Amino acid sequence: MTGVSIKKIIDKMKLKVLNPEVDVKSRYVTVADVNRPALQLTGYFEHFEKDRVEIIGMVEYTYLQKLGENEKLDIYKKFFSYDIPCVIFSRNLQPDEDLLRIATENNTPVLSTDYATSSFVAELIYYLKEELAPCISIHGVLVDVYGEGLLITGESGIGKSEAALELIKRGHRLVSDDVVEIRKINEHTLVGTAPDITRYFIELRGIGIIDVKTLFGVECVKEKQNIDLVIKLEDWKKENEYDRLGLEEEYTEFLGNKVVCHSLPIRPGRNLAVICESAAVNHRQKKMGYNAAQELYRRVQANLQKNSDDDENEE
Repeated sequence: MTGVSIKKIIDKMKLKVLNPEVDVKSRYVTVADVNRPALQLTGYFEHFEKDRVEIIGMVEYTYLQKLGENEKLDIYKKFFSYDIPCVIFSRNLQPDEDLLRIATENNTPVLSTDYATSSFVAELIYYLKEELAPCISIHGVLVDVYGEGLLITGESGIGKSEAALELIKRGHRLVSDDVVEIRKINEHTLVGTAPDITRYFIELRGIGIIDVKTLFGVECVKEKQNIDLVIKLEDWKKENEYDRLGLEEEYTEFLGNKVVCHSLPIRPGRNLAVICESAAVNHRQKKMGYNAAQELYRRVQANLQKNSDDDENEE
């Protein structure tokens, strides 16, 4: 089933299971949003988002304490008759025995956290959005260079892994080699990770597989990274024209999100690691509001205007 297992959420968010009789491994969350069932606890179940994780905070908890026994039982039976993924009590609040009994009868996990409601909800939504985000796998290498996520692509054997290894030796961090899993977190953010089976490994032709984490240390690897820039390596061809100014950005698209892309021709003697570093720093500088190509263009235009004015004065 597509989704995040309740067991995985429990482990990640360090939740306590209040009814261990329920098999949490067979329960899944398929929606990233959560719901605070205030209206449902008053008996209003129209438009009830039953597919969401249900969060009970101080407001809902104190409301339940004021209800009579029969009224509470009716609400519990109605509430847990829906196929809810799980119910989580924040602030380490403890549900009553009737709630736990009816939840267990309906195979609904009841969990608890020490966190305040708002902070826990924000953290849970962010985690679920990452786990449930649309995902694709592409052939490439992802490296964190000066905090910029640099995705290096190109044909097999063109030198992606060698460039990544040189970047690692220069103090940057490897996220993934060979296969990069890209998740669309929102309309502006793509996050890249490595498949579990190949995480922190690099394949070097003629040498084989090396473990970056073991050889260079934990400071040279990273679990995930936003993708900010794409470097596409390609064989240099004399007849091709390559951008030498960079006045206009080129883009590539993943899952509907556009990412700045530079095509980098490969020739013997070019230091790919230094070029990748420079591309990352230049991209970071552009995000901070300074574009070297536009500054050069401005200077050229100003110089042409000055020469034109001097010519007019001489006449």
